Amino acid sequence: MSQPQSSVQSESDVPTPVTPASTYRLQLRPEFPFAAAEAAVPYLASLGVSHLHLSPVLEAVPGSAHGYDVTDHSRVREELGGEPGLRSLGAAARAHGLGLVLDIVPNHMAVPAPLRLNRPLWEVLRDGPDSPFARWFDIDWEAGGGQVLLPVLAGPVESCDLRADGEVLRYGEQEFPLREGTAGLGLPELLAAQWYRPAWWREARTALNYRRFFTISELIGVRVEDPEVFTATHAKVLELVRDGVAEGLRIDHVDGLADPEGYLRRLRAAAGPHCWVVVEKILAPHERLPPAWPVAGTTGYDALYRVDGVFTDPAGAAELAGRYEESTASPEWEPTAEACAREVLTGDLAAELGALERQAGPELADAVRELLIAYPVYRPYPGDDGPDPRAMERAASAAGPDGPAAVAGVRELLLRDPAFAARFAQTSAALRAKSLEDRAFYRYAPLLSATEVGGDPGRPAVPAAEFHAYCARLDRDWPGSGTVLSTHDTKRSADVRARISVLSQAPGPMGAVTGPDPRLAWTARQTALGLGQVPQAAPRLAEALLKGVREAALRTSWTDRDEDYEATVAGYAPGPLDLPADLAEAARANLLGMTLLHLAMPGVPEVYQGAETEYRALVDPDNRRPVRFPREALARLDAGTAPDGPAEEKLALTAALLRLRRARPGLFTGYAPLPARGAAAEHCLAFTRSPGLVAVTTRLSHRLAESGGWRGTALPLPPGRWTPLPGLPGGRGDADGNTDGNMDGNMDGNSSGLAYEGEADLADLLALSPVRVLLRDD
Repeated sequence: MSQPQSSVQSESDVPTPVTPASTYRLQLRPEFPFAAAEAAVPYLASLGVSHLHLSPVLEAVPGSAHGYDVTDHSRVREELGGEPGLRSLGAAARAHGLGLVLDIVPNHMAVPAPLRLNRPLWEVLRDGPDSPFARWFDIDWEAGGGQVLLPVLAGPVESCDLRADGEVLRYGEQEFPLREGTAGLGLPELLAAQWYRPAWWREARTALNYRRFFTISELIGVRVEDPEVFTATHAKVLELVRDGVAEGLRIDHVDGLADPEGYLRRLRAAAGPHCWVVVEKILAPHERLPPAWPVAGTTGYDALYRVDGVFTDPAGAAELAGRYEESTASPEWEPTAEACAREVLTGDLAAELGALERQAGPELADAVRELLIAYPVYRPYPGDDGPDPRAMERAASAAGPDGPAAVAGVRELLLRDPAFAARFAQTSAALRAKSLEDRAFYRYAPLLSATEVGGDPGRPAVPAAEFHAYCARLDRDWPGSGTVLSTHDTKRSADVRARISVLSQAPGPMGAVTGPDPRLAWTARQTALGLGQVPQAAPRLAEALLKGVREAALRTSWTDRDEDYEATVAGYAPGPLDLPADLAEAARANLLGMTLLHLAMPGVPEVYQGAETEYRALVDPDNRRPVRFPREALARLDAGTAPDGPAEEKLALTAALLRLRRARPGLFTGYAPLPARGAAAEHCLAFTRSPGLVAVTTRLSHRLAESGGWRGTALPLPPGRWTPLPGLPGGRGDADGNTDGNMDGNMDGNSSGLAYEGEADLADLLALSPVRVLLRDD
């Protein structure tokens, strides 16, 4: 069951804070509504999770496959089954000992078609700045000459068929409200008299005068820093929390808010101390989550970077980078990232940059631009002492002869003008996301497993000591923080990244890249090796490659498509590729090792839908395909059948650890590295949780095999008698300590099981699997 449920009261009659044992992400959509999720509850409970994490549940654009385009905060989405369906799902979950976590979207709403679905925006467009809903949105009325730019037309306004029809303006199937008293005017006068200006969609880049989500004009920013707007947009979600339907909240894109800490404090006060809250916050490797935020932690991309990185060989990654840069004539990572930041800021975000430059004045304009480009993290926050010193130094050197003085002037403006500081921070966050995640990560591709959200492609490998230090800090400071390996936003699932990252141990399979576009050929080959021989591999690969070249914006883009070039992209997709046998074994070791670390390390692990077993997926929409739950495979494992191949090994490991976390949460406290000794000690990554659990995994297994194996390397164990975790090779009994067969079987041919005291020879301990979990007999 949940650990603990929100209904449990402390001695002071204050609800005990909820910390899930684990979460399981479900992507809701019209084809997978609340009723389908409810049907999956018995299976998910048997898998061992404690909470179901639902994608956004409020009313969204009709047919939306993700739900982040909210249109009405006061209603649960009818296409998913409405509020009765959600409450029924919550009741079914509670009946099986599970809680719900809701994904909420405070930063933006949809600019939908039909537009009247967003009632607040409809009324602002009809009534202008005097509308009671005008405070909902960041609109610069002065910049638009008193009108909101609506970039909805397919071409220049004079070439489009706009006409008045009663109290609305029609454009094709779209309609817009007419300002009172203007319906009888001729078209030119009619358009001039409105509180909005319909415009060619291309004008958004330079003339947009409302804050949006990144560069998506169909998503308009919401001013939740306003108490009335917060109350109106959060009433339904908070009702669901108060009623016990939801026990936790995931806050989408917290960096888009004017004052994240202020928002989170208001949310904490309204949701109560028992509600588990995590924020989608991308931390740079050296960055720390602000300690004053009243949250359990992040959604876990910081953990993903460390888990991926500890299975990446630095020498091979460097070799791949050299070969990639030479064969593709590409610059190194840092110049690539800077070039992309400059392109995005002066191109896609030109309207946002222009607004900041107008606020700062012409003498500070260059410094504003250079400071944004130089910023090393997503954004600053209210209350900071000023911009990052490294960013100021870099900006000063790039902003011309008056750079130092101008940057100092921007710093002063940021400290004394909260409105400018908020808009600078929001623009910085959008710039980092678009220039890194959505551009540079698609341009710089020596090792695609490293180009992941929260990652550092210039430094893809994480030393074991750094991983241990991160875990110790997580356990000390943010033990309830989320951890992830695959999400709806990852560009490649963990299974795909595990296969690609073996290339850092053996770059040979990359071979020579050929074709008119060697960068695309390189990307295509790595992606094909990562995806492997799966159903519909060729069209899925082609779709991902097409998205990639548009995001990279070198030969084509979303807004300026080169159709001739795009017609050649599918031809770069090779036929289904698989790894050589030795690298397939190394990929197995990577995947099982990543799974073990994710589920045993500090934090609250989240399993993405279907990723409890083999789950090879590429960037969305590929990673949002309908899920097939491995019910039958789990039933076979529970009946005592040995895992058949890596997919079932992963399922067995996942279920065993999820069940253990739920049944014995006390085991997953504390953290200490457990060093091996011997010739191959660097290939063993081990640690203890509490006094009673040891996790052991093999890292860089291909290099280990090439060097001769373990060669007498041993793992000293803490005092006591240690036996393998049930449900895995060598285990006895089930996660609750019974010996009557739950996922137990003669996996190792030793009916008496194994036991270790003092130390374990790693060749023996890891003879059947590259991972092992040991429990102390008490």
